[in-house]
Amino acid sequence: MNDSTGKLILRLALGILILLHGIAKLKGGVSGLSGMVTGAGLPAFVVYGVYIGEVLAPILVLLGWYSRIGAGVIAINMLFALYLAHRNQFFALSETGGWALELQGMFLFTAIAIALLGPGRYSLNGK
Repeated sequence: MNDSTGKLILRLALGILILLHGIAKLKGGVSGLSGMVTGAGLPAFVVYGVYIGEVLAPILVLLGWYSRIGAGVIAINMLFALYLAHRNQFFALSETGGWALELQGMFLFTAIAIALLGPGRYSLNGK
């Protein structure tokens, strides 16, 4: 039971926090990200992948329905975010001495942990 409760807490934290970013993109659009995507030499349509990574994937994680796949997609989304939007900060520290990208890092590593651990008992199709 404790194992599944811990996995549920991880899923809820990651799913809710990433989904909030997705909701903001649904409301405001992704046009502001297009320049980063095309500037990196990627086709413009790649920017719409953010909806998969920040809306669909966190819903899968929250429900525990194919949450390993959802978490994997979130991890890939975070790698894109780190490269496209934060690569200049990768080795930077914040004013308080922490890693400047600690939030992004926490999202990435939590997603990897969920992908490896699975959703736990409190999920639609997990163990």
